[in-house]
Amino acid sequence: MKKPKWVVEKEQAKKADAAATVWLFGLHAVRDALMNPARQKLRLMVTLNAQTKLADAIDHAGITAEVVDPRSFKPPIDPGSVHQGAVLEVKPLDWGGLADVAIGADAPRLILLDRVTDPHNVGAILRSAEVLGASAVIGTRHHAAPETGALAKTASGALERQPYVRVRNLSDAIVELQGMGYLVLGLDGEAEQTIETALAGKKDRAVALVLGAEGPGLRQKTRETCDGLVKIDAAGGFGSLNVSNAAAIALYASKDHA
Repeated sequence: MKKPKWVVEKEQAKKADAAATVWLFGLHAVRDALMNPARQKLRLMVTLNAQTKLADAIDHAGITAEVVDPRSFKPPIDPGSVHQGAVLEVKPLDWGGLADVAIGADAPRLILLDRVTDPHNVGAILRSAEVLGASAVIGTRHHAAPETGALAKTASGALERQPYVRVRNLSDAIVELQGMGYLVLGLDGEAEQTIETALAGKKDRAVALVLGAEGPGLRQKTRETCDGLVKIDAAGGFGSLNVSNAAAIALYASKDHA
């Protein structure tokens, strides 16, 4: 019997994920990956100067570094990347599925990203999510930023500690979260209520905040699936925020809803 197309695609994606590796670069990203016991490390290339700065992390990881002369240091990354003399080939982290990161914490908060493809934005969101206590950041398998060196460098180490899970379908994930008791709020600059107003009196609710890509915002299906739309309270009636800034403010605004 022929397998359904979606089953074949899922199996192919799983095989591709298993074979994939990522080159991390930059002292912060490489150091935190070396210190992360959950990270599978394959190959470390450093200059002598970077090796000295990363000595403790290299010892902790128990990995042999390939020391390369700075003049001939040409790692397999984008030539414009600021690597600071350190690159590390790794396997992507496995945080499990949606339920693995959505269940467990008291009054958890999640960030869901609807087609946010810029790795710098996602990296910055992961950094804010870690600082402001989010349980996880959820993206999609397609039309979303994958785990890359640029994302990890922008996250400044947060990628190693802050769960980043990519799901097949965002609307299905929203419905699944609603079934777990989450209040799912989509951010929209034209919404009638603010985040604070929507969360007033809901201190014990699990909350998921959904942000769309800059420009197009949330897709129609996403908007329809959310429990409601909210906006960030602004001083004036004009201007807009970068999606990573909006995520940080939304997390802060939802932090102590009472």
